[in-house]
Formats: sequence, C-alpha cells, structure tokens
Amino acid sequence: MQDGPIDLIVEVFGEPGEVDRAYRAAAGRFVSVLDELCGELTFLRQATRPESATPDGSVARRMMEAVRPHAARHFITPMAAVAGAVAEEILDAMISTSQLARAYVNDGGDIALHLTPGENFVVGMMEYPEPDSKHPQHSEHPMPGTTTITLDYPVRGVATSGWRGRSFSLGVADAVTVLAETAPMADAAATIIGNAVDLPGHPAIVRARACDLAPDSDLGDRMVTQAVAPLLLDEIQRALDAGIHEAECLRSLGLIRAAALTLQGEMRIVDGATSLFFKPNGVEAFSNSRSLVHA
Repeated sequence: MQDGPIDLIVEVFGEPGEVDRAYRAAAGRFVSVLDELCGELTFLRQATRPESATPDGSVARRMMEAVRPHAARHFITPMAAVAGAVAEEILDAMISTSQLARAYVNDGGDIALHLTPGENFVVGMMEYPEPDSKHPQHSEHPMPGTTTITLDYPVRGVATSGWRGRSFSLGVADAVTVLAETAPMADAAATIIGNAVDLPGHPAIVRARACDLAPDSDLGDRMVTQAVAPLLLDEIQRALDAGIHEAECLRSLGLIRAAALTLQGEMRIVDGATSLFFKPNGVEAFSNSRSLVHA
C-alpha cells in the first residue's frame, strides 16, 4: 500500500476468510492515515519535551509515546517514530478484526509484528556495502545477520536507521537495527542510537543543513550526514563505542531489547545474556559489544 511518502508491505497468515478480512481492514484504515498526520504536522515536527502535549490522532499518539522517554536527554521530534507508528496502526487494525496466525507490516524497513503460539518470524539485517564491480546487483555481505522472533520473547518491533537510509541522520552509522517491544519504540531508539554513532568534526564526514536539503525537515538547521569517506579502524571503533554506550543505556531503561550497529564492515551487538542475533550460517554472533567477524 502506498500513499505519498508512506509505502507499506503487508502480509498476513491464517484462514482465507480471516486473511481477506484483515487486508480489507488494513486498506480501510490506511486511506485516512496520511491526512490525519498532515493535520498535526506542524506539532509533530517540533522538538518533544517531557511535558509536551499529547496529539489527537491515534498514529500521532503512538509517535509521541515512543519519543517522549528520550526527550529529557536528546533532541527528538515525534517524526522519529512515524514509520513504526504507521506500521503498528495498520497491524492493530487487522488483528482487531481478524483471527490471524501471524502478520507483519513493513514501513520502509520499520516493522510491526503479530504472533500467536507456535509461530515465529525470522528477520534479516541488511548492510549497505559497496556493490561488487563485476556483479553490481550483489553485495559482498547481503545479510550479515538474522534473528528469530518468537511469541515468548517480548519483541514486536524492528527498525533500522542510518545515514544511508531514506531519512536524515546526525551520525555516521551505515545501519543500526533495533529490536524493541513495539515498532514505534524501535523506530525512535534506532534514530537515537544512529545519531550517537558519530565522529564530530571529522574531515572525512560531509554534512549539510537538513533545511537546505529539505526545507520542511523537522531537523531544521541541524547538520546531517551526506557522505562518509573510509575511516581508520580505531575511528570506526570510537564511533561505534559511542553508539554502544547509548544502546546500553536504552537497554537498561527497558526501551530496547537488542541492537546491531554497523559501520564500514564492522558490526557490534548490544544484547542480553542470550544473544538474539545470529550470522546466516547459524553461528551465534558475539554479544555485549564484541565485534562480529563476517564469514
């Protein structure tokens, strides 16, 4: 489903009648989402503070709920959670009307999940390496890791942020993938962690004012990353360490369950005692901020 900047992939599993009912519910809810968001867009582009008012629309409320916990420590607007909030809204519209075995809504890589007993999802993480010059359609490491989400683990949201993505980033991470209890929570946290992976003032990083690139950007005149030249290994480690520190903080606050941070071929995992992230061959990735070595 597509409307303006919103582009969703929706898939559900269950009895044919329930599947049909779910898709109809998704389509019925989707037609008004963009107009509702546009009606509060000025407010949603403003910096959130702990005491900020609650917006009117249901998607906007999901956005505010996800970003408010970050507002005391960081600049953030509700727009940081818009994709995850839209995905969750459409998913809820389906599961409230249909009995489904499992379902997902993917809004540009920010994903809301629904599971029932005996069901699971395997979610793959993608990198942004330079393409193979001989086979430009293929990348060297197309899927550096996967994770399996089951009913008994409280993760129903997956989101990715980074300077190479479709949204602006203040940091230099190629990608930060976050697992959280909800899609809006994952979306907001991925933004915060992606911004933290940074080397302020480094000459290899090209930045521009967000408002010069997109006059209506919620980031205003903040400098967003446009290009990152090759970095030294110790510089990559320093940038990733800053992101790891932020991710560990968010995990201790219960705002995320796990995160995978990648920068120029290096990956770091922030996770609990039992790692959720696995390499494609099934070998468990190193956890607790240790480096993942690509096969």
